[in-house]
Amino acid sequence: MNILLLYFLLINSIAFIFAGYDKYLAINHKRRIPENTLFALAAFGGSVGLLLAMIIFRHKTSKPSFILKFSAIVIIQILTAALLFIYNVDVFNIALFLTNDR
Repeated sequence: MNILLLYFLLINSIAFIFAGYDKYLAINHKRRIPENTLFALAAFGGSVGLLLAMIIFRHKTSKPSFILKFSAIVIIQILTAALLFIYNVDVFNIALFLTNDR
């Protein structure tokens, strides 16, 4: 279980930092981080970090296409978590299996 918590802490921290850095780049009119990079971070578990960054830095909040795509990622994650809970899937054993050296 510690592996999953560490993973989610790390991926959410990275998503938060990337979104904050993208806001910094936007303010200074520099080359930006691609939206697909932010979406990928959210899809791999960093949606909470990206959402916090969007709120704190007021970043990407006025762009409807970004909000729509980000919302779709969050909805898919919620549905996946609900299905895993309903069917009583042991996520810890799956994570252990995937990270086990063979």
